[in-house]
Amino acid sequence: MILIIIRTLILYLTTVLLLRLMGKRQIGQLQPYELVVIIMISELASIPMQNTGIPLFNGIIPIFLLVAAEITLSLISLKSEKARGVIAGQPSVLIENSRILEAELRRLRLNINELLEQLRQKGVFDVADVEYAILETSGELSVILKSAKRPVQPQDMDIWPDYEGLPVTLIIDGRVIEANLAKANRDMAWLERELANSGVRSHHDIFFATLDSRGQLYYQVKNAQPTNA
Repeated sequence: MILIIIRTLILYLTTVLLLRLMGKRQIGQLQPYELVVIIMISELASIPMQNTGIPLFNGIIPIFLLVAAEITLSLISLKSEKARGVIAGQPSVLIENSRILEAELRRLRLNINELLEQLRQKGVFDVADVEYAILETSGELSVILKSAKRPVQPQDMDIWPDYEGLPVTLIIDGRVIEANLAKANRDMAWLERELANSGVRSHHDIFFATLDSRGQLYYQVKNAQPTNA
């Protein structure tokens, strides 16, 4: 029993580390060859877990080889546009100027209902509003609406809002992230003072706190409602 637990943990940690080398992607963003590698890795890892008679290295070595092959293909795709087209394929235009391209749908074996479903998932309910719909190599549908149907942007009304950067996280579950505090050109004295002015006794009482680009402190006391200082 102990042997099975040890083998399982080793295979699990090895698989997780190797998959991290493949990069961060959601399942829906994986290229076909990446998805194949993940499926094969899961199968290879499960065999030595179930059968202790198989040497552990017999399961780990093929996993290493698969990850190495995937990384090699990714580097080739990165360097060569032609290779990228062969390995990952090319995006396909499904709708052009509100006209559904029937030949392309047939080539991809995609029916109208599936196309309409993906449009609805993008918040588009009328094909007449679509300038272009492009099926990406990952299988994700990108939709470009006609200019008259796009949401109004501030620049469309000649409005240019001030720059808004990402908020800096200062506190998580009562723990101050000192590196972020220094990055925001603040110190502990300032933080404690701001919290005290808002009636908070200690940063240990804070569940989450951020500082935005305008210097506005947002915080949430543990088991309480969010507050702006």
